Amino acid sequence: LMRAGKKFDPDRGFRRSTYAMWWIRAAVTEYVLRSWSMVKLGSVVAQKKLFFSLRKAKQNLGIIEAGNLSPNHAEQLSDKFGLSANDIAHMDRRMLVRDLSLNSPVTEGEEGAEYMDTLADEGPDPEAVAGQMEEADARVALLREAMSGLDERTRYIFIERRLKEDPLTLAQLGKQFGLSRERIRQIEKKAYGHVEKAVRKAVSATAPI
Repeated sequence: LMRAGKKFDPDRGFRRSTYAMWWIRAAVTEYVLRSWSMVKLGSVVAQKKLFFSLRKAKQNLGIIEAGNLSPNHAEQLSDKFGLSANDIAHMDRRMLVRDLSLNSPVTEGEEGAEYMDTLADEGPDPEAVAGQMEEADARVALLREAMSGLDERTRYIFIERRLKEDPLTLAQLGKQFGLSRERIRQIEKKAYGHVEKAVRKAVSATAPI
């Protein structure tokens, strides 16, 4: 009302109550958007319009769904509101699910239990991750130690052929070293055998008795 009073211009030919009604409606709209969710629902005009009109638009089109909008229905509403089908589906999901405090109590039979107590971390167990990282580091150390017994050329060929995601071809390596493809293949095979034998030996030496 205060804003309407400051901005009202009687020379435009409108009644003060009509002008004030517009500002009151705008303020109520902004309040609903702010209080509906702790996460901001939308800022652009099209998104605000969608928030207040989506439920009615679904009814007019005969869309009665308990869950998420189907892709076809989202496309139908997309044409009406001038927003992408993804935006329509996202807003629909936001309106179906209200904010829930993690400290909300669960069933009455579980005294003191809160909603956060029912949430489980779907990620890997930290202890398992640490173990996997430690094992990976040990494997890298074993591989490096095994490769140290190769000469520079053989080590390079082994790395390029066995350890790269996009390995060089036998022809490419042969061109680099002036060797035939068959010779490069023999060097690669010999290097692999050497590394495998060295790694197996190191593992056997460290295995518990």
